[in-house]
Amino acid sequence: MNLKRRIWSFGMLLWLCFFPFACRQTPQQKSDKSDKAVTLTIPNYPLQNEHDLDILLQEIGDAKVVLLGEASHGTSEYYTWRAAITKRLIQEKGFDFIAVEGEWADSYRVNQFVKGEPQDSAAAVALLEQYNRWPTWMWGNYEIASLVSWLNRYNQNVPAASKAGLYGLDVYCLWESMTELMPYIKEHPSLVKSASEVHQCFQPYSADVMQYAQAVASASANCRAETNRLWKEVQKLAKAKGAAKSEAQFVAEQNALVALNGERYYRTAATNSSESWNIRDRHMMQTLKRLLQFHGPTSKAIVWQHNTHVGDARYTDMVDNGEINVGQLVRKEYGQDNVFIVGFGSYSGSVIAAGAWGAPIKKTEMPPAVRGSWEQILHQLSPRNKLILSRDLKDNKLLNRPVGHRAIGVIYNPALEHLGNYVPSVMPKRYDAFIYLDSTSALHPIETIIVSNEPSDLFPWGT
Repeated sequence: MNLKRRIWSFGMLLWLCFFPFACRQTPQQKSDKSDKAVTLTIPNYPLQNEHDLDILLQEIGDAKVVLLGEASHGTSEYYTWRAAITKRLIQEKGFDFIAVEGEWADSYRVNQFVKGEPQDSAAAVALLEQYNRWPTWMWGNYEIASLVSWLNRYNQNVPAASKAGLYGLDVYCLWESMTELMPYIKEHPSLVKSASEVHQCFQPYSADVMQYAQAVASASANCRAETNRLWKEVQKLAKAKGAAKSEAQFVAEQNALVALNGERYYRTAATNSSESWNIRDRHMMQTLKRLLQFHGPTSKAIVWQHNTHVGDARYTDMVDNGEINVGQLVRKEYGQDNVFIVGFGSYSGSVIAAGAWGAPIKKTEMPPAVRGSWEQILHQLSPRNKLILSRDLKDNKLLNRPVGHRAIGVIYNPALEHLGNYVPSVMPKRYDAFIYLDSTSALHPIETIIVSNEPSDLFPWGT
């Protein structure tokens, strides 16, 4: 985390002591009057079971896109609560698909699985072992296996056109996308030639995980030329066909788009972290937009990503670095009334993460949120799970100023958390609702996954 954020965090702790509900107090020091002031300042709704989501479903209304965040990639409850919301959105509001912060090729195989023949839970677990690129636990976990099994069962009882899908939004895995592309373009020699050249260009670096970006940067001119040529030829073919896209054509185009933007991402990551972040989030937004167009004008999407991607960047310190994110772009594209963003966070518990890039995963205890942070404020309000709606906070001047909001990546050192794991955020504007879970537990990874030598997901980021 940057030095500016560390300095801001220290200043925030001093400033927040003027908050009537943020300074440290023992229960004995609190008067009945101050307790009531806290409750009135932050209206909230209990959150114990899926029936408590009724108020959230009402608030979502007719939104076209619902974005569901997470404060870490390794917390079980974030996955299970997002799954509970997702199931209700699909069943009660007719949402068409889930779009996750995962790779296109691996996730498309999950899409085919959930829309295919009936499968048991063991088959779902085996399927998720394909997510073998570090950090494997993001999608290779038993919480996702449960959701995949549910989707497969649900889709057995609906018409083919109404089956709910699952797709990956991310930009990684260029060579795998090239491999996946080949069967779709085999009848077009010029496309086969271009795709083969792209694959060959990147293949020499596929075994070098930590130096991949630097290797691509040193040889980017040729790869850039080939990926651009491939994308233009795929677009030319699509234009020549004219009629509505078949699924095969859509998939072929998406694999070419991954190659185009993936090359740009890795080439830029070696020299400009903010720009590579923006390339990645613009690609995820472009993919989401393509999916919605492909599914038709009335289609609706559920997005699963880290809070740093779904929570509108304009209301965080990301804007100081010129960084944008998916939540911001979706609101701009479809209008704020058609988009609903849900942030997640917790006060303490355990989490799955790693101590260094590419290191083995481990269960780590997450310390109580730092004094004056959003999570500590909500814990002091009451140590119970709760749902907060931003509309209830719009007139609260104190909460419409930046407050620290915890963000944990795939690399995590709890001893250093106070130095940079808190993103200054205007909470009622960053999200439309917030799910607070007072104490959470670690995600349950599929431990039989063997990590491949391909470049890691989230490189060089932790979120």
